[in-house]
Amino acid sequence: MPIPDDNTLEESPLLVDLYQLTMLQSYLDQQMLEEAVFEFFVRRIPENRNFLLFAGLEQLLAFLERTRFSQGELDYLARTGLFRRNLIDYLAGFRFSGSVHAMPEGTLCFSNEPIVRITAPLPEAQLIETRLINLLQFQTLIATKAARCRIAAPDAKLVDFGLRRAHGAEAGLLAARACYLGGFDGTANVLAGLHYAVPILGTMAHAYIQAHDNEMEAFRHFADSQPNNLILLIDTYDTDRGAHRAAELADTLLPKGVVVKGVRIDSGEPGEEAFRVRRILDQAGHPEITIFASSNLDEQLLQKLVRRGAPIDGYGIGTSLTTSSDAPFLNCAYKLQEYAGIPRRKRSSGKATWPGRKQLYRYLDSRGKIEYDWLCRETETTMDATPLLEPVMHNGCRLTPPEAPADIRHRVQQQIGTLPDSLLSLEPAPPLPLRISARLQQLAQDTDRRFNR
Repeated sequence: MPIPDDNTLEESPLLVDLYQLTMLQSYLDQQMLEEAVFEFFVRRIPENRNFLLFAGLEQLLAFLERTRFSQGELDYLARTGLFRRNLIDYLAGFRFSGSVHAMPEGTLCFSNEPIVRITAPLPEAQLIETRLINLLQFQTLIATKAARCRIAAPDAKLVDFGLRRAHGAEAGLLAARACYLGGFDGTANVLAGLHYAVPILGTMAHAYIQAHDNEMEAFRHFADSQPNNLILLIDTYDTDRGAHRAAELADTLLPKGVVVKGVRIDSGEPGEEAFRVRRILDQAGHPEITIFASSNLDEQLLQKLVRRGAPIDGYGIGTSLTTSSDAPFLNCAYKLQEYAGIPRRKRSSGKATWPGRKQLYRYLDSRGKIEYDWLCRETETTMDATPLLEPVMHNGCRLTPPEAPADIRHRVQQQIGTLPDSLLSLEPAPPLPLRISARLQQLAQDTDRRFNR
């Protein structure tokens, strides 16, 4: 029978893989408690992405500040028989006491670049691995997908419709936040509006129309209840007839000061449907009524519709966005780069890392576009670029208040403006050059000689 617990599922430090705890047991037994440095990075950007937008830092910092083991969780671990008393006692007093350096949320990032650096006693830094990756990879995927949609349709209203297709409630909430950072105008997810200050937007469902005896009655009833948010779903039975009825209703409501803001199309080929509906509305004298499209949309289809000149003013995007369906995971990692003051690195084939604490600098060309990134040792500096990794937490306490999503969203817009045309394209392009400093290359050679035994 489950033990009552004070932690919510999302806050529980038991969101770990078992090997984190088995390694901790050994670390404690061997008194391996000295300072360690881990870095989170993406080994290889998905083939159908030219860039990534870093997101999820706020949720990581909140987790690190709050994470505690409840008595119920400690009792469960003791009952498994896998751990000694010294580990249970250590976890009872666990508090993250380390430091975090990270790119600001909304920063562009590329393959093999440190995005977050954790510096903490080895057991602490090891314990947080799984939840760190879990939080950062998901929002980074969704924010990037959202930015690609915004690139494809720069002037359209974009709304997240993906909660019902998300892989769980937390995924739906974090996706709503991430898509707003990436450039969406809002979400249909009401709880995301409360928690993350994302504007909430929505219309009606086909069931509302079907629940009425006729379509026009449904439109009128909705107008009575939502006079300031009047967007009509017109394709439940016949799209053209629905468009005519929307125009007819607009005529009768205008003397009352009520405006039909738009119509929504949720079926058929969106371009063809939109052209016909636009003609109907214009011929009826209602060019002000906008057209909103939904159903099975992604950035590739948005780009085709925009290039075709389809008269669509806004889009509701769900499944492809919330699941990042064409790139549903990142080949990312969280690796030890230093322990007890000694640089370390992994040398596995195809998975080798650069050792030690590192810094990343971004170089822009004369037009303000990214030319290349420079990876170096933390102690190296340059006057020609700004370091991307910033201190955000020290001794387990964040250094600044949480950033407002609107501010991160603004940073994203600025960042997208620095992308060269090749990387701004939705089509695969050659990767951004990453240059490695001579001192870092030398450190890798020295590290290899030290551990080649």
